[in-house]
Amino acid sequence: MKNIELVVFDMAGTTVNEDNLVYKTVCNVINDAGYAVSLAQTLEHGAGKEKLQAIKDILRACTSAVDVEKQAQVIFRNFKKHLEDAYNTYPIKTFDGMEAFFQTLRANKIKVVLNTGYDAKTATKLLAKLNWQVGTTIDGLITADDVVLGRPSPEMIQMAMKQFNIVDPQNVLKAGDSIIDIEEGKNANCGVVVGVLTGAQTRDLLETAEPTLIVDALVDIQSMLVK
Repeated sequence: MKNIELVVFDMAGTTVNEDNLVYKTVCNVINDAGYAVSLAQTLEHGAGKEKLQAIKDILRACTSAVDVEKQAQVIFRNFKKHLEDAYNTYPIKTFDGMEAFFQTLRANKIKVVLNTGYDAKTATKLLAKLNWQVGTTIDGLITADDVVLGRPSPEMIQMAMKQFNIVDPQNVLKAGDSIIDIEEGKNANCGVVVGVLTGAQTRDLLETAEPTLIVDALVDIQSMLVK
């Protein structure tokens, strides 16, 4: 991994420890609409995706909803309101050692970009709550609002590469806690794709996407990247 020039890390469940708050909120608002979906189903079918798409996929996979497009739009509007309330109420923290990890990577000339299925408003609020700043804590942030196609499309990774003049995707590492993160990295032809066990999905689920490796926590890859 010594040729890695850029790392693209997912936010919730990978770098940010919010105890699956977003997916609990997705689950709750779907059930408030009259369905019966479990958190496990929500994580399996929605993790890592742009949230409107996640709601659509959960409805299709786990319910008998007829007009999914219309239902999803209503649920998504409720989700955005409830998530904002939740983020205003519940504590959000990082996983242990994350800021020092970022600092070490950046000191070794490895660009650190966060990407997310959140919209820009939500992602920016998360950064503010953590006192993380683009240009100081991390090098870049790319949200679902910045691209036409959400994950597993490689568009967010390709945007990060363009921002920092990285030509060869083999010099890029993608890491995240969901199958969608792994598929995104593979679709971008990243040199290393890492599944992380601190968030949405289990080792068994992540293994089905065939990442380069799976680690217990994101900071476990530091020794693989720098001396």
